[in-house]
Amino acid sequence: MRFLESAGRFAYFLVDFGRAMARRPPSLGAILEEAFRIGVRSLPVLLVIAVFVGTNLALQGANAFAQLGGQNLVGTFVAMAGVREMAPVIAAAMIAAKAGTEMASQIAVMRIREQIDALEVMAVNPLWYLVAPRLLGIVLVLPALTILAIFVTLLASWAVVVLQLGQSGAVFLAEARATVTGADLAFSMVKGLAFGVIIALVSCFFGFQAGRGPEGVGRATNAAVVTVSVAVVCLNYLLSVVFYG
Repeated sequence: MRFLESAGRFAYFLVDFGRAMARRPPSLGAILEEAFRIGVRSLPVLLVIAVFVGTNLALQGANAFAQLGGQNLVGTFVAMAGVREMAPVIAAAMIAAKAGTEMASQIAVMRIREQIDALEVMAVNPLWYLVAPRLLGIVLVLPALTILAIFVTLLASWAVVVLQLGQSGAVFLAEARATVTGADLAFSMVKGLAFGVIIALVSCFFGFQAGRGPEGVGRATNAAVVTVSVAVVCLNYLLSVVFYG
């Protein structure tokens, strides 16, 4: 019953947000400000995670294919797993952990301080003012961050293959180039866009639903992170089935 109640509230939230967006879009300055805050501040963590994901993919792929005599297939494995699955998911996970929690906590604090009520008194739609710039900002930067994560993952894997495993870097690049197509990159960007929508809407929703006091802020932020993480993983599977199934 609690799940159904939350789902109903989220549906009403989406309807109200759609109506607010239909009246007028937010200002370009607000969108770019959110895009800069979300993208640039999350970039260092994303790069570190992408590097070590790439190194682990190369190492584990080499160990697995060595038993089958297919050491040259590491590039294929890294390209397929990294480009199609890992890079979009790690980009979404880092943005959810950094920007998603910030969205939920900021809006929750505004809720308990009655600042959202003040916006309504001033005839300013809170959904238009608070949610729309965050949604469009994250949608603008997350596909680009996904492509950057792909590049860093492949570069780190190439470094492990050449410097640690002593294999041919040219063969690795040739196998990766033969595996990855323009459609794969486009699908990864579509995944990033879809994940961005989920992160922004779910995080802002739980911020608006926050209870009173510091405990309410903490619970809203925790619920936002958990829900976004589950939603991203499930949506990634569904999109993979649509694109590659």
